[in-house]
Amino acid sequence: MPEIRDPGREQEKKENRRFISEKVVRPARTRRQMAERGVVLVLAAAVFGAVAAVSFAVTVPMADRVFGEEPATEPPISIPKDEPADTSAAETVQTEPVTESEPIEDQVQSVIENYHYTIEDLNSIIGSMRVQAQKIDKGIAVVHSVQQKTDWFDNPVETSGLYAGAVIAKTGQELLILTPEAAVEQADSIKVSFSGVSDVDGKMKQKDSVAGLAIVSVSTEAMEPSVLDSIQVLPLGNSYMLKEGELLIAAGGPAGMIHSIDYGTVSYVQKNVQVTDQHCRLLYADIMTDTRSGTFLFNTAGELVGWALEPQTEGDGTRERKAAAVMGISDYKGILEKLTNGLGVPYIGIVGQPVSEALAESGRPRGIYVIHAVADSPAYSAGIQNGDVITHIDGHDTTNMKEFQGIVENLECGQVIHVTVARNGRDEFTQLEFQVTVGAR
Repeated sequence: MPEIRDPGREQEKKENRRFISEKVVRPARTRRQMAERGVVLVLAAAVFGAVAAVSFAVTVPMADRVFGEEPATEPPISIPKDEPADTSAAETVQTEPVTESEPIEDQVQSVIENYHYTIEDLNSIIGSMRVQAQKIDKGIAVVHSVQQKTDWFDNPVETSGLYAGAVIAKTGQELLILTPEAAVEQADSIKVSFSGVSDVDGKMKQKDSVAGLAIVSVSTEAMEPSVLDSIQVLPLGNSYMLKEGELLIAAGGPAGMIHSIDYGTVSYVQKNVQVTDQHCRLLYADIMTDTRSGTFLFNTAGELVGWALEPQTEGDGTRERKAAAVMGISDYKGILEKLTNGLGVPYIGIVGQPVSEALAESGRPRGIYVIHAVADSPAYSAGIQNGDVITHIDGHDTTNMKEFQGIVENLECGQVIHVTVARNGRDEFTQLEFQVTVGAR
């Protein structure tokens, strides 16, 4: 028979089994114990902070190498353009007549004729030129074009060509060197040396195959601080200011060896010379140049005003001009700014001249008359021919070379443009439109 439980009796048993309950309470800490605990906490924080700092210092470079560090953005290099001197305005300015006992020209001529130049005067002039040439030479670099080849027995052979380079710009990260295109054209690697110091690695930043020039970049981090401080960044001058008879300094490799120099004078200034996609001024100078090594021309202030061009022939093409041909820098500064920033230079590929007023009045359309469409150029490939007159580019007038050059300069390599031309037919000019993909020089 099951046992019947009495709730009252159960409660009584529980109460009989209950003992005295106690709660253990820790004694209060003394001031010394509290101070010791605080010291321990401070030491622990210092240890954890040191560990965190060491971990950060070790892991950040590793992460940069693995994931790539975001390079610091440098502001683009800006090269201000020059404007040709407007001599007509100066000639039209009239001043009040001044009564003189003797014309000023006669006074100057009299002083010159009566002054007796001595050998000391000549030495002083040459000495001043020599000092300026030495300053310029600190901005001349030797660019080594290294090529890897094999001989008849498949043994590796390294060949190196030497070219002159002019340091024309410096940023926080690199030196930019103007040099002949041949220095980078077929190079497997590029080495650059300054003042005989050991080579540093260089790389081609951009090139202009039409002008035969290139920009080589050298990292400043790869150079010794003392060498970097000794390098002279060569200022860019204004070639529009040069006139016949002015002195020039040739630096780079005028004698065929790098770091050679020569002196000479401007013999002639030829304006509005027709070259690819622009008009420019050519200087002819009585001075030694070597275009293979690279020759750069400077004024007496030490400013870069141009570089030597390939010798030109005259007459029947069998005789070379005696004077050296020099490309003035002022007509090239827009292109040079793009090259130093690593940008391609837009290229259409025509040699032209504006239609004269007389021809325009006789019925010929206003625009740029195409003297020569360069073979395999974007214009040639699109179908533009010699004798066409370019009247518009993307709807913009091209009535003179300044307008044409400004439009071309603002184009982008790879951009497709619409070029409107007037082509001479049997009885009249026909308007045609071509799609031209802008190339890079």
